[in-house]
Amino acid sequence: MENNIVTCKNCDQEFDKTYEFCPYCGQKAKDALTMGVLFYNTISNYFSFDARFLKSFLPLMFRPGYLPNKFVEGKRLLYLHPAQFYLFVSVIFFFLFSFQTREYNSQADKALKKGFDSENIVEIDSISQKKLDSVNTKVLTKTLKENQIYTGMRTEKINELDSIIENASKYDDDYESDENLVLYYKKVDSLIKVGATDKEMLAAMGMEDDAGFFKRRFYSQLLKIQKNSGGGILQAFFDGIPIALFFLLPIFAFILKLFYWKRGSFSYHLVFSFYYFSFIFVVLSIIILVNLVWEIPDWIDWMVVLSTFIYLVFAVKQFYRQGYFISFIKASIVSFIYFMFVLPIALGIMATASFLYY
Repeated sequence: MENNIVTCKNCDQEFDKTYEFCPYCGQKAKDALTMGVLFYNTISNYFSFDARFLKSFLPLMFRPGYLPNKFVEGKRLLYLHPAQFYLFVSVIFFFLFSFQTREYNSQADKALKKGFDSENIVEIDSISQKKLDSVNTKVLTKTLKENQIYTGMRTEKINELDSIIENASKYDDDYESDENLVLYYKKVDSLIKVGATDKEMLAAMGMEDDAGFFKRRFYSQLLKIQKNSGGGILQAFFDGIPIALFFLLPIFAFILKLFYWKRGSFSYHLVFSFYYFSFIFVVLSIIILVNLVWEIPDWIDWMVVLSTFIYLVFAVKQFYRQGYFISFIKASIVSFIYFMFVLPIALGIMATASFLYY
């Protein structure tokens, strides 16, 4: 009599060979290792790029609030899990974002390198002063302005930074600290050229031997920036964005919880936030893709970004089951709190972390 029992290669359990999948672990009974199987499994396991993604994509884009509603109702296998969706689209977004930031980093590095160039050091009344090239300043601030959509840095803040840099470039006999800073720069620049040790250069910068951890770290980073002519500091800031979003998304969910505290546990609002941030990543990815092929006017980019707020209003209305007016008011307040307080604080922390771990 023919043996109708086979053993699963994955869990070693026996089952009828007529089964296509193992009833114990779910692995395919005849799963020969091919290139197709290898790469499909990799994509499917880590990014869940399967039929559920395609089935979830259109509702995410055109039916605000639909997916989180279905998920909390219990339909958790029919559509892609919110965290998996977020992971997949965020990887795609940051991959495309890397192409955009590469150009910005290159422009910023060139401007900073030229600004740090010793040829731009001039003598004024026997005091060595760093001459800030206004052209380089404009290149740097222009880079920040072009990248506002991704960094969230407001125009007035960039203009304020521009003004500060321009004012810093003006010589004033009353600012003794600025004169000392210029002298430190010249001294350290000379020490770098002769191959002095970091300890000698830090001492020349004015750091005491008994300086604490943070002060020592501060001076060390200043020295590192001078050695590298500021190169890569903008990239260090961009590198911190994915980590920041890891904390910013739950904060957004927490703000929603404050406004809808009777509408379920924190995880209920986290599901909504995962899908909403996934939508934002898709929109930003589309903007980057279009601009890589054909540069569209900035006002169109901003109109598309503004549409994410309109999407939020409809999503909140659908998910939390309230009227359009109250949904608009709450979505506006949530957005105001998030973008006027939470995001600027996060950007400040990112800028500090970029400097400390540059």
